[in-house]
Amino acid sequence: MKLLRQTLFILFLAFWVFLLVLYGNFATIPLHNTAATHFDAIVVLGTPSRLDGTPSPEQRERVLEGVREYKAGVAPHLIMTGGPAHNHFVEAHTMAQLAASQGVPPPDILEESQAQNTVQNIYYSAVIMHQHGWSSAEVVSSPYHLGRTALILMAFNQRQPQLNFDWKTHPSQWPKEYAIYHKIVLYTVESWRCLQLRFGGFPSSRFLPAHA
Repeated sequence: MKLLRQTLFILFLAFWVFLLVLYGNFATIPLHNTAATHFDAIVVLGTPSRLDGTPSPEQRERVLEGVREYKAGVAPHLIMTGGPAHNHFVEAHTMAQLAASQGVPPPDILEESQAQNTVQNIYYSAVIMHQHGWSSAEVVSSPYHLGRTALILMAFNQRQPQLNFDWKTHPSQWPKEYAIYHKIVLYTVESWRCLQLRFGGFPSSRFLPAHA
């Protein structure tokens, strides 16, 4: 029995050390590359719509935060980014409709409807920005997602210098539907992904080529 208690204690301690390492890694990721407070655009990262096409809780909160930032004068344009990555609904379109329903003039909302993941969200949004001559963006996403988003933005600016832009990440609010354990799980999973990326890097693709 004593040996069992000692083993359980060691496993418990190892688990918390593991979580601390993950959190420490996550907390040391720079979340901006500029001190600017005003930008050319606000990029709202996509996440799947509900199966009936309505905004999911995270999608709703990301859009509403983007709208708040737009109305606060942070940027004069909103880029909603996300294709039909997990179901047949185009995330950007669902998000744009919600933004318009909150009083944002449709001409100020741009839809990027091709991206299948966060790397592509950044790439296709940067293409839109480049086409409009914009060089800075506030990037809105869920709180737990900002670390990986920042790592992608840093890698993107290194590997895609022709589409380089100044950036700052900004958290949306947590959905009221999420309990504390849900938040812990999301933070833990994303912290692990960030640790993998910081040590293993990003695979080469046309969105993040190996060499600039």
